[in-house]
Order: sequence, then C-alpha cells, then structure tokens
Amino acid sequence: MLYADQRWIGNHGIGRFARHVLAGLTYCPVSLTSHPAAPLDSWRLTRALLKAAPNDLFFSPGYNTPLFCPSPFVFTIHDLSHVYCPENSSPLIRLYYATYLKRACHRAVRILTVSEFTRGQIVSWSGVPMNKVLNVGCGVDPAYHPGNDPNRLPFPYIFSVSNRKRHKNELRMIEAFAKSEIDKRIHLVFTGSVTAKLARWIERQGVTSRVDFLGSVSEGQLPSLYRNAQVLLFTSLYEGFGLPLLEAMACGTPVVTSNVTAMPETAGGAAILVEPRTITGISQAIQQVIEDASLRVQLQQRGLARAAEFSWTKTSIKVHELLLAV
Repeated sequence: MLYADQRWIGNHGIGRFARHVLAGLTYCPVSLTSHPAAPLDSWRLTRALLKAAPNDLFFSPGYNTPLFCPSPFVFTIHDLSHVYCPENSSPLIRLYYATYLKRACHRAVRILTVSEFTRGQIVSWSGVPMNKVLNVGCGVDPAYHPGNDPNRLPFPYIFSVSNRKRHKNELRMIEAFAKSEIDKRIHLVFTGSVTAKLARWIERQGVTSRVDFLGSVSEGQLPSLYRNAQVLLFTSLYEGFGLPLLEAMACGTPVVTSNVTAMPETAGGAAILVEPRTITGISQAIQQVIEDASLRVQLQQRGLARAAEFSWTKTSIKVHELLLAV
C-alpha cells in the first residue's frame, strides 16, 4: 500500500507539484485535515500511519515526515530557504531543520527535490550521499502558452509574482523600477497585498501611483497576467527552482531574473540575469528589455524553447518510477 500526504495540494509552488505528481498515483490519503506544516504535525502524521506495514510506503510531496513510521518513506525538499535565508526563519524553525529534518534525511529511503542547485545544498547540509537525492524538476501546465488576451489592467506593466517575504527582494526591485528611465505609463504590478512597510518605501521612491498590488491571484488568472506583461521581474535572493520563470517563458513573456541560487539553472540562458543586490543592474535590465524590441523577441523565442523542455508529465513519471522502484 502506498500512503501519500494529499494535504499539500494547492495553488502555491509545492501545491502544484503535489497536485500533478499525485494525480496519476493510486494511493491511500492520510487521515488528517490539519496543515502539513503546522506545529506538531509530525506527531499527528505518526499516529495516522500507525497501521502502515513494513512493506508499505509513505510519500510526501512536501518536507513533512513522521516522527516514527513502520514503513519506509520518501519525502520532498523543494528548497532550504529556512536554512540559508535566516531573515525568513526563526530560531524554532532553524532548530527543527537542524535536528528533526536533518535526521529525516538520513531515515528516508530517498529524498526528492526540484533542481540540481537544491540537490547539492541538501547533500552538503544533511551529509547524505548524493545518490540518495533525486532531482525530479518541475513542470509547466498547458494553460501557460502565448495568446492575445485583452489586458484587464488599464496600463502597460512589469509583472512580479511575489509574496512579501524578505528574500523576494521587493525593496530593491521597487527602487530599481523607480530609477529606470522607462515610459512613466508603465506600472510595476505585484501579486498579493501591500504591507505598511512596503507602502512607505514605495512612497519614498516617488512611485505610489505606478506600483500596484493585485491581492490574491488564482492560478487560473496567472496565464493572462503573464501574457500581457511587458516583462517578468523576478530578482529574488534565493529560489530552490523559480517556477514563475518557466510560466512566464511559456506565455512568451521576457524574463529578468537573478544570477544566484537555482535561477540561472532554471532560466537556462533564456533570461536576462542580474546581480539581485545591485539596484543599478536591475534598473538597467528593466530598461534594456522594455526599450530593445529585438532583444524582447530573442528572449521570447528562447523562453518558449526553454519552457518546452519542462512538463509535469516528465516530473510525474520520474516520481512514479522512483516510488514503484522503492
């Protein structure tokens, strides 16, 4: 019997991964409704798996594992941002990673991840052998494709898929946007809601009327937002994969992203790479893509070819083959 944690399914990055890789599996869902990242979930999961037998298997598409499990288990680490981005973590979370999660890496039969960058970080941090960690990648849903959707926003815009976490580097992106010498009719549009701190920073940069927040955006709304954007601006300080890069590329949208962590690997030469801590570099890249029509065409063509190399079908096959082998 295969047990799997279906609670990860959702519209966030891990949620999309979970939805696709679990779709083709015959499995018994765990009998829990709490969030898999909630405190004490490891104990709840342990109790839910008490009936598992030694020849059963537990699979989590996220980073949660039981404290003890009668059966072998496979789980997924999408990134180690809580380890390498302390500004987004807490002493308690870092303790959890340093003790419990590191122990889970050694107890697991295999560990799945989504990029060679993250694979290397897991091996270096946990001390497990390289062959224990499998990079299964991520995919792009067929809904992400070029098109001529009407622009629902009353202005041209640069798009940023973000979430107010500090490693998303929003303060520098906003400052770079404010300093770029582009048409003042162009706005910078973020997913999610503005915070008081961010609103003050936007006002300080003098671009309050040109920076917008869309609030909660469903996955169904994203393709059209990508297609109508002048460029995707995604200059994060840390990513384990960077799925918005591929989604934008699949929609024919040029991408400006960072030259650090997994983003160069995901972009695969199909984006403008910048040093994310250098405001001038981000600003110049924005201006270059907006003003150079031939560059935009090149990035669109390279991006479409790059995105075509990834599919959820490929990812699912890798996951399913591993689970069957185990």
